[in-house]
Amino acid sequence: MRFLLTEEQADFARTLHGLLGASEVPAAVRAWGAGDHAPGRALWARIAGTGLFALAADEAHDGMGPLPLEQALGFVELGRAAVPGPVVETAAAAVLLTRLGDETLAKRFLPGLLAGESTATLTVPAGGPYALDADAATHLFTVSAAGELRLSAATAPPRTSTDPARRLSLPDAGGELLADGPAVTAAAGAAADWARLLTAAQSLGAGEALLARTVEYAKQRTQFGTPIGAFQAVKHRLADTLLGLEFARPLLWAAALSLDPGEIAAAKLTAGEAAYAAAMTALQLHGAIGYTEELDLSLWLRKARPLRDAWGSPAQCRAAVLRGRPAS
Repeated sequence: MRFLLTEEQADFARTLHGLLGASEVPAAVRAWGAGDHAPGRALWARIAGTGLFALAADEAHDGMGPLPLEQALGFVELGRAAVPGPVVETAAAAVLLTRLGDETLAKRFLPGLLAGESTATLTVPAGGPYALDADAATHLFTVSAAGELRLSAATAPPRTSTDPARRLSLPDAGGELLADGPAVTAAAGAAADWARLLTAAQSLGAGEALLARTVEYAKQRTQFGTPIGAFQAVKHRLADTLLGLEFARPLLWAAALSLDPGEIAAAKLTAGEAAYAAAMTALQLHGAIGYTEELDLSLWLRKARPLRDAWGSPAQCRAAVLRGRPAS
């Protein structure tokens, strides 16, 4: 099957790409990692103005969707630009509130989330115990294994991760009980699948950014009077990296079209591994300069590993793919 974007979908991706390219995102990422969220929030408002977050909810809740393929397209661009913050979790929270079917909760939280006026982070049993950027998010939603949805708070100062712009916190055990029961469990499962899909999209974008910067550097760096990009071994390494990313792309589109948990897991596994391989290629070909914080490349290098493991590690995604296969 050959996936081709419609003109509207391509225009949407180009609009986001142009907006992010003119928004000084690296400065916002560095500020976010230092605890200054103001530039990131200003960037968030501009992104929300494109309708990106509204794609997670239906028209009955003032959304524009649900349109998972279009939102995945947008999140590829967010990953390509290294946008900070709980963007995936905000979209997943919107899905959870939409699927829950509680109009009181939907009216309370969804308008702000869809318009970019508020942000959310989220923990569900399938996604692990830590909440991303709870110190910066407006709302922290937690879903317990018993099917309780609570509005919680973080228990302690956030923990740093490999990526300074990704800060992790454990939610407290209490908080306001918003809903409980089987409906919460089902909605949380849908939200987790959506989060895994969008994390795969972010990974693909980050991997493409890493490859593009590495190709440009390989044209400029010389050894023995020759650009290193002319050496056969370097060409092969770059070609293998490109092949991994290109193989992940149709899996991502297929998962967005079907929303099948097994296909989503396959897309997340493939995109995450491809982005991590792109980071390793970038680090090897840049050499020691790739370690320096001053180089923008470091913003993507340090993001690739956390994105690979967020909302489903490679082992968890492999297990989900196997569960989705028919018995032989």
